[in-house]
Amino acid sequence: MQRSVVAIGVTLLVGVASSCSSGGTTAAALSPSVVATTTATTVAPTTTVEATTTTTAALTTTAAPTTTVAPTTTVAPTTTVAPTTTVAPTTTVAAPVVLAAPPLVTPVTALRVGATGPAVVALQRRLLDLGFWLDDVDGRYGGVTRQAVMAFQKHLRLPASGTVDARTATALNEATSRVAGLGVSTDGDLAEVDKGRQVLYLLRGGTTVWAFNVSTGTEKEYTEPNQKTGEMITDIAHTPVGVFKVYREYTDGWEFGQLGELYRPKYFKGGVAIHGHGSVPNVPASHGCVRVSLEAMDWMWANDVLPRGMRVWVHD
Repeated sequence: MQRSVVAIGVTLLVGVASSCSSGGTTAAALSPSVVATTTATTVAPTTTVEATTTTTAALTTTAAPTTTVAPTTTVAPTTTVAPTTTVAPTTTVAAPVVLAAPPLVTPVTALRVGATGPAVVALQRRLLDLGFWLDDVDGRYGGVTRQAVMAFQKHLRLPASGTVDARTATALNEATSRVAGLGVSTDGDLAEVDKGRQVLYLLRGGTTVWAFNVSTGTEKEYTEPNQKTGEMITDIAHTPVGVFKVYREYTDGWEFGQLGELYRPKYFKGGVAIHGHGSVPNVPASHGCVRVSLEAMDWMWANDVLPRGMRVWVHD
């Protein structure tokens, strides 16, 4: 944002007019008798006084200094409220940073959990090339690969079965760019949780680097016993929407909470956290937390991608 400062210069020109009375010169030239008679008529001195007093009114009309209120009208500093309106992180949702995908080397074919071999290697490499996280290219279609396939399917709003059917294989083969969140595309590091898609996008420097399958709150009422006190808890399984920050974490495995255990949680709103879980289905299933796979949570800790103070943006 550029600020324009307008300098207003005011130049005041005060003209002093000097008038000479002709009566003084004629009085010097006249005889004493004439002077005597003219002293009564030579009212020039009184008229010159009026002239000076009336002409010096120009000084009183030079009120230009009081009209030079330009300094008070240069309120540009007070109108430059752009710093408070720079909500670019939430308004740049239409222009995510998108990176080109590496060229396809080996086409992906239809596959399902339990498959092994070169075809699975091709699938795993393609998922990584497109930005869908998994921990290894090992040629085995296991739980982590299934999570990455679900994240890809959810991102494109395909049926999230975790199985590579013909439609999913075609989409994988035809993709030309890496994954991109809807996101805060020009504003640093962020974890973006898209509740509508059930995908977590991890951004670095405004660019989406990885996408993870997640499961958020069911948004339904539940009644369950408090695991610490035994009392019944009735609430709505709601994942809050907004921009938050990671404010507390627990690294030593499972933390015992009121509604069960959370694996290495990163809390961002009250008791709501991003944490590992043994079940991350293709639908919302939590009490309100954001579930990721145990392997994904270990990787996030190992690479410090969700440190304290990290922003977490949750939206529908």
